[in-house]
Amino acid sequence: MLVQLAIRDIVLIDRLELEFGPGLTVLTGETGAGKSILLDAFSLALGGRGDGSLVRSGQGQGQVVAIFDPPPGHPARLAAAEQGLDIEGDLILRRAQMADGRSRAFVNDQPVSIQALRAIGDALVEIHGQHDDRALVDPNVHRALLDAFGNNGALVAKTRAAHAALREAEKDLREETAAVEAARKEADYLGFAHAELAKLSPRPGEEEALAAQRTAMQQAEKVSGDLRDAHDSVAGDGSPLSTLSAALRRLERRQPQAPHLIDPAIRALDSALNALELAEQALDQALRDAEFDPRALEQVEERLFALRAAARKYGAPVERLPALAEKFAADLAALDAGEARLVALAKAREAAEADYRARAAELTKARQKAASALDRAVTAELPPLKLERAVFSTQIATDPDQSPGQARGGPEGAERVEFWVQTNPGARPGPLMKVASGGELSRFMLALKVALADKGSSPTLVFDEIDSGAGGAAADAIGQRLARLGAKVQVLSVTHAPQVAARATTHMRISKDLADKGARAATQVAPLQDEHRREEIARMISGAKITDEARAAAAKLMNGAE
Repeated sequence: MLVQLAIRDIVLIDRLELEFGPGLTVLTGETGAGKSILLDAFSLALGGRGDGSLVRSGQGQGQVVAIFDPPPGHPARLAAAEQGLDIEGDLILRRAQMADGRSRAFVNDQPVSIQALRAIGDALVEIHGQHDDRALVDPNVHRALLDAFGNNGALVAKTRAAHAALREAEKDLREETAAVEAARKEADYLGFAHAELAKLSPRPGEEEALAAQRTAMQQAEKVSGDLRDAHDSVAGDGSPLSTLSAALRRLERRQPQAPHLIDPAIRALDSALNALELAEQALDQALRDAEFDPRALEQVEERLFALRAAARKYGAPVERLPALAEKFAADLAALDAGEARLVALAKAREAAEADYRARAAELTKARQKAASALDRAVTAELPPLKLERAVFSTQIATDPDQSPGQARGGPEGAERVEFWVQTNPGARPGPLMKVASGGELSRFMLALKVALADKGSSPTLVFDEIDSGAGGAAADAIGQRLARLGAKVQVLSVTHAPQVAARATTHMRISKDLADKGARAATQVAPLQDEHRREEIARMISGAKITDEARAAAAKLMNGAE
């Protein structure tokens, strides 16, 4: 419920801080005191339309803060969580309205869009008046209210799940039908392409491996001639090996004669011969490694050409050809197995539709039963509200919003629900918003809210002069029903009826006083107790001059309410 409302610099309001509790809170005051301004400010905090003209004259901005304490899991907390907001503790809705028309919104001191603020505010508060009966305008809301009255939440959830399963089955069947039809149109192409790629048999990574192999062969061809020349120089006819070997033998024979001169030369020649032998071995190995079959290079190049030609033909990189071949094979297999799968999916769709129809039919029966009970409950509330000749009825019709080829109905069932009234015998019944006058509409709405009690309502209900035009017994009946509502949810009512004010749990008086040493008028709100409350109710009865008779009547109303 609403815990606190703080308003600063909004029209005639300089600064107000109000605390609210459970039950019925009434706001009274003379015409022009600022009751509508208070509601406009409250609406601003709930995401209502902003306007620079709302800012108090001479100020750059106005601000409204509304603090709520909804229970865990409440739709308002879920709406806040969807915005990524911290939802622990109270929900603090704040709206800053600039004089230039700009507006900023916050929830728990985190900036949000006006749309997000409105979504959260709509879950917390309903504002009703002669020209603001949102719950009675939208037939989609009518259906939700009827389901709340009939405790149909579990049936609605089952119907919604069955509808989702049906849509999923329809989607699967639709996609499979499209896939099979497309495969049929391309059957010849698929067969040829699959056969061609199956014959080519591309392998993952084959292009890269072939390209590397071809590069190695081409490089080997270029260096093999130089390797042979080097080998001839080391081991061929022009090799120095025989000459160096002969020179080494001669020196070895002379070595005993002059060892100190010949030993260094022998060692050097021996090292040279060893180095030449190592060079010959390395060149032999290099020549063996460089050997290749020119036909192998030709085969590699032909394979590369075939792979790249296929890639160009099918518009895919070479590395994707194996996957493409698998896709063609899968498409052919799907075509072969398509008919059987289509039959299975069609049966699954039929089963899902049968389940949905069963759930929807069960929900329809529950709604019809709830509609009869709701009609009786609302109609029973009408006579005390001076609508004794009126009849309330819940019209249930098949929802016309239907896509071709789909099962009739939607996630919430197959019905369109709309509240109708007949205001007088013999009159043509029709939709509530079109048939009822402003005052009648407010009383019909109150009767509906009383019948629903705490079902399908926001935790805080605001009624703006719902008793307008009502007096005597009708006003007293309105007060009784507002008090009954206050036992279930928090109710705030702006009223001119003393019969309503007398039944309040909390009474606040709105007045317009001079502020800033008489320079400007400002709206003030004061909680009333005991004698002050009796004086206010007496004023509502007699007007500006309060008589002893009015005070006695006020006391009688208060005692009767107690």
